[in-house]
Amino acid sequence: MKRSRKLFKTRSAKEGMPPGSLVHIGEAPVVDTSSISVFEYNEHGMSENRSKFLDSSLPPLPEKGIIWVDIEGVHQVDTIRSVGEFYNLHPLVLEDIVSTVQRPKVEDYNDYLFIVVRMLLPLSDGDFASEQLSMVLGKGFVLTFQEGIRGDAFEPVRDRIRTGKGKIRSMGADYLLYTLLDAVVDRYFTVLEVFGERLINIEDDIALHPQPRTQLQLNDLKKEVIYLRKSIWPLREVLSFLERDDTELITDSTRLFMRDVHDHSVQAIDTVETFRDLLSGMLDLYLSSLGNRTNEIMKFLTIIGTIFIPLTFIVGLYGMNFKYMPELEWHYGYFGVLGIMLIMTLGMILYFKHRRWL
Repeated sequence: MKRSRKLFKTRSAKEGMPPGSLVHIGEAPVVDTSSISVFEYNEHGMSENRSKFLDSSLPPLPEKGIIWVDIEGVHQVDTIRSVGEFYNLHPLVLEDIVSTVQRPKVEDYNDYLFIVVRMLLPLSDGDFASEQLSMVLGKGFVLTFQEGIRGDAFEPVRDRIRTGKGKIRSMGADYLLYTLLDAVVDRYFTVLEVFGERLINIEDDIALHPQPRTQLQLNDLKKEVIYLRKSIWPLREVLSFLERDDTELITDSTRLFMRDVHDHSVQAIDTVETFRDLLSGMLDLYLSSLGNRTNEIMKFLTIIGTIFIPLTFIVGLYGMNFKYMPELEWHYGYFGVLGIMLIMTLGMILYFKHRRWL
């Protein structure tokens, strides 16, 4: 997560508008226009269609088989409004879809379930991207609305539909919903593994070479952990609802799979909490290492000052301009004083080493 990423996005654009107003809230997406991907399948076969034209892409609700409509890019509110009208979605659902600041949640609208989660995508530089994923589960269909970041976690699901591997073609729309949620949670672990490696690397830097930039890195990681916790923690409530609620849209056989995804989400949450504790400990370690380094420097400077105190006294004593100082007439007085100063310096160094101050 880049340092410029906002943890809290503004809603001021909707101030004063009535409920159900469609106003896109969030960062500008990567994709220029919305694209629509449609999978229609049953246990005997499948068809796949991808288009940027809405009218030719949306299929009617199926009598048999399953339909999965995946829309990438919710910034074009006219497209979202048309999809909502086509599938008879509530205006409040459409409002939440285009407002990409939603907390992960699930809402029951009797004929369908509306689900919001966060989808995390690892990047090549060790960072991660995050986007809102809105999902609608109805009888025989699943609608997914992606915020507009290129790439997603669904390619394994698409491959299973294309090749017919596993149970996905012979199961209902609720099982498709499970596979999509499972893919999202599995991607969490990929992001968390990379994040854990970054923590290990910075921990070594703190122990060996604590520097001011290290504190900046710790602050960045702390913000990312807060963002991860905000994205993953509420998912447990969503999956708990899908696992236990009595809606007819989810069968008992699929609830068993939902329970497995729920367990995985709890593991991801535990990992995030562990990272949070580690970061707190790393900050304490950084301050402790910085304090120890400062103490070592002060110790060294104190020893140097202690060594030079008697030498400064001797130099000051023989720097007085009295005429009848007896040592001033000594032929080897200068070398004698230097010898005494050298002996005193070596003696103090040996004493400090004996006391293990050096």
